[in-house]
Amino acid sequence: MTDAGTPVTPNDPESVHQGGFDLGGPPQAGKHYRVLARKYRPSSFEDLIGQDAVVRTVSNAFETGRIPQAWILTGVRGVGKTTTARILARALNYELPDGSVKGPTIHMPVPGVHCQAIMESRHMDVLEMDAASHTGVDDVRQINDSVRYAPASARYKVYIIDEVHMLSTAAFNAFLKTLEEPPEHAKFVFATTEIRKVPVTVLSRCQRFDLRRVEADVLMKHLGNIAGKENVEVEPEALGIIARAAEGSVRDSLSLFDQAIAHAAGPVRADAVRQMLGLADRTRVIDLFDSLARGDIASAFREFREQYDTGADPIVVLSDLAEFVNFVTRVKIVPATADNVAFGETERVRARDFASKLSMRILSRMWQMLLKGITEVQAATRPAAAAEMVLVRIAYVADMPTPDEAIRMLDQNGGASPVVASGSASARATSASTVSSMSSSASSSAARASSAPRASAEASARPQMSAPVADAQSAPAAMKIASFPELVALAGEKRDLMIKGALEAHVRLVRIEDGRLELALEPTAPRTLVNDLSRKLEQWTGRRWTVIVSNEPGQATLRSQNEIQKNQRERAAEADPRVQEVLARFPGAKVVEVRKLAPEPSESDVGGEDPAETPDNDDL
Repeated sequence: MTDAGTPVTPNDPESVHQGGFDLGGPPQAGKHYRVLARKYRPSSFEDLIGQDAVVRTVSNAFETGRIPQAWILTGVRGVGKTTTARILARALNYELPDGSVKGPTIHMPVPGVHCQAIMESRHMDVLEMDAASHTGVDDVRQINDSVRYAPASARYKVYIIDEVHMLSTAAFNAFLKTLEEPPEHAKFVFATTEIRKVPVTVLSRCQRFDLRRVEADVLMKHLGNIAGKENVEVEPEALGIIARAAEGSVRDSLSLFDQAIAHAAGPVRADAVRQMLGLADRTRVIDLFDSLARGDIASAFREFREQYDTGADPIVVLSDLAEFVNFVTRVKIVPATADNVAFGETERVRARDFASKLSMRILSRMWQMLLKGITEVQAATRPAAAAEMVLVRIAYVADMPTPDEAIRMLDQNGGASPVVASGSASARATSASTVSSMSSSASSSAARASSAPRASAEASARPQMSAPVADAQSAPAAMKIASFPELVALAGEKRDLMIKGALEAHVRLVRIEDGRLELALEPTAPRTLVNDLSRKLEQWTGRRWTVIVSNEPGQATLRSQNEIQKNQRERAAEADPRVQEVLARFPGAKVVEVRKLAPEPSESDVGGEDPAETPDNDDL
């Protein structure tokens, strides 16, 4: 994690230079090899990369003397939490042999008296504890007991506790008083990857620093510097692959680079790194994306099979494909994204080209289908076959228009039939609503078939009600009911949904007269329906009603009638030439619901609507 490449080494007489700090360079025969992540570990604030905000805050605090009693460092693995804690301990105890430094400082140009021991985690006044293996209250009690004693040789006693979120609740509680009022000679530095698991009572007693992920271009520069010190020849594209695979972790990038050097056994090439990481060739992934965007499923199949035969994991191929879709989308939104050197020249040039040609709708649809497809491939017994089916879905809908776009295309091309074209604006609105309610499994846009629970029955029944029904509340004694739809509508007006639902679903009308109702019941009808209906009718109309259960079959229930009407409307809609043409463009689509849109008001309707001229309320 260094720009200067100043590493720290153990007590090795052959490798100790300038106060005990190894100057780097390639490994020599007969020497103990140290991995790059340890060899180039930062030893000062100047060596930290990608953490400018933390360095600036700590620098200002040291220069102004505002040094807190406790810090807590959080971030993902490998960004330098423990290393930063050791640098803080070194800065607090920095001291030169001549005694020229009198207090804590961030300026440490040469190793001090305590620096080597602190960076090697063997100084007696800088105590490191792994909370993952020391979680109990007894471990914290030992710290509380020892913190009272003055440091043996350094300026401060520094307690570094890694993965502090692993401490138990009792251990955290035992820490509280010591954290709030520690001795002047004691400092605490906590590190954690799960900041949310640390109690608020502990966080409030610490100064918090969030170590961010290191950008890929910064990691590339850092790895390039180390490659120069190690005399390793490496391709820039290989560094970009390693930097992206590390996902902002400096330690992971150095470990991968170390592995790549050993794998290549010579110049580190991009192809060798991809093979090592099990990644697909980036250029071939872009070619696969191109085939899918053009809807060329045969070419996409051939490209995928070639990658699979060379050892590419189907999940990795789809993941790389999703990553490129995301990159193209970002380039489309923010064109400057294509200037990121962490991506290869081919990726950046072709991403610009795709971003200018593909719409956001197509990119977002590909992204959604890839996310779902990756999950399916992970759970499939045959991942390659499952991945191919994902590619089929993506290529199949790559250039398909949405239903509204299909309607506009038909209008522009004159695809409407003469019958529909000569129809009224209301009929055209009805047809447009019909098409917009279609669902296509091929386009993966599942339409939500909204339920219309007997609303059409109410709408068709209310216009037939007589005037006394509308004034039922004001004059219940004069109310007369002449039809079964009026009875159902009255139950709806009275907000009695139980009776209304039973009349629609469980009652088959035989005959009805004012004061007399003869009906047949479905087997699913409630047992108390007849008595409840008689009582309700008497309350609503102000007169006694005779409700008789007949042996005659009677008419179909209102619900059955509505289903028949709905099926008729759907068949009529499917027979419409415009709908048939849209269905032909979307194989597998079907009409799931037909609604009638409100007609556009004409000039004669501005002053009011004449009920006699109101169009009927029938659906398409």
